Amino acid sequence: MTDQMPQTPPVEDWTSDYDIFDPDYLTDPTLIWDDLRNECPVAHTERWGGSWLPTKYDDVVRMARMVDVLSSTDPIVVRPPENNAGDPNAPESGYTQAVNAPPISSDAPVHTWSRRLILPAFSPRSTANHEPYTRALCHQLIDELQASGDTTVDAATNYAQQIPPRVIARLLGIDEGMSEQFTDWVRGVLELGLTNPPLRQKCRDELREFFMAEIKDRIANPGEDLISELLAAKVDGEPVDLLHVAGTCNLMLVAGIDTTWSSIGSALWHLATHPEDRERLIADPELIPTAVEELLRAYSPVTMARVATDDVDFNGCPIKAGDKILMNFPGANRDPEMFDNPDEVIIDRQQNRHVAFGVGIHRCAGSNLARMEMQVAIEVWLERFPKFTLDDADAVTWAGGQVRGPRFLPIAVDAEAQVPGATSVTT
Repeated sequence: MTDQMPQTPPVEDWTSDYDIFDPDYLTDPTLIWDDLRNECPVAHTERWGGSWLPTKYDDVVRMARMVDVLSSTDPIVVRPPENNAGDPNAPESGYTQAVNAPPISSDAPVHTWSRRLILPAFSPRSTANHEPYTRALCHQLIDELQASGDTTVDAATNYAQQIPPRVIARLLGIDEGMSEQFTDWVRGVLELGLTNPPLRQKCRDELREFFMAEIKDRIANPGEDLISELLAAKVDGEPVDLLHVAGTCNLMLVAGIDTTWSSIGSALWHLATHPEDRERLIADPELIPTAVEELLRAYSPVTMARVATDDVDFNGCPIKAGDKILMNFPGANRDPEMFDNPDEVIIDRQQNRHVAFGVGIHRCAGSNLARMEMQVAIEVWLERFPKFTLDDADAVTWAGGQVRGPRFLPIAVDAEAQVPGATSVTT
């Protein structure tokens, strides 16, 4: 799977022609958001089918709650249609659909009951059941890194990106050994496929076929996993449609993997470049849960999209029916009107009403699981690699667009400070 991005014209005016795939936006969008808040808090572009980009906290929260006119129905991404791949100014019509991803890509009343179906799987109690596995997995991954003898490791590919696919696979009762295939599918849907629609459609089709096969297996052989639970559920006395089940599984895999590995990778990037924070967390590990909230705020990975169902005048912005709105939660979390010193990571920040998991009825249902994975991943890394730095800042690569996080993260680990010891992964 290639990481090549299509060549697009450079941005000359971010207020009227922004590009979420521009190299400057991928590397560090914070300065762009700062300028837009002052010049044009809700920017517009015709690139990638056209969209609007709010940058203020209050605007993003208000838009997230405008569910009567800003729909979450699929597609909830900004990208060109299949027959205009690589054209940043192409309209979106004509794109073929694969499988929906409820509840995140649905409106009420479907959203209401479809969200209710999955909430038990992500309750604090259910999440706690996955913590021992996650911790053992993180130790196993570091065992493998230490066994290689390398003093520079890729903390993104070989650590952060390995954790969520296996945790989600375990939750769904699917083969954890398919983590590389899951990663390819997720990147094809949420990252590379956003500028390569044929690739995105291919991955979505393959995901649908994969989950339909898993569903047929659970119908014949039900187990103690989320797929079996969804198949056993009833809505108004009727079983849930199989395509709906497949769509929810699709959401679990795609949304549950990329967002969390991006957050873990961003956290390790920060700790590798801020030794004072690394040393403080090692000295006071009880601070890690608070630090996780701050790292989520500062490096929020997800920008969802909404679709206007009617013409809307938003603070003088003439949003037309069919327009896309990028729910810029990362930008909202850097708004100085909401957060003191928003561009500074304060790992013991107490007032932290971040919206990294969204806001309103579509707030991430899996936030408990994501927090747990992130916290455990950081705890185990600091325990086993107490001294580490970024090996080559220029070599770090970032995915961007609607999910931002490091994809190559070379970290130099102090060989003498490594803590050995293996913990076997148990089911």
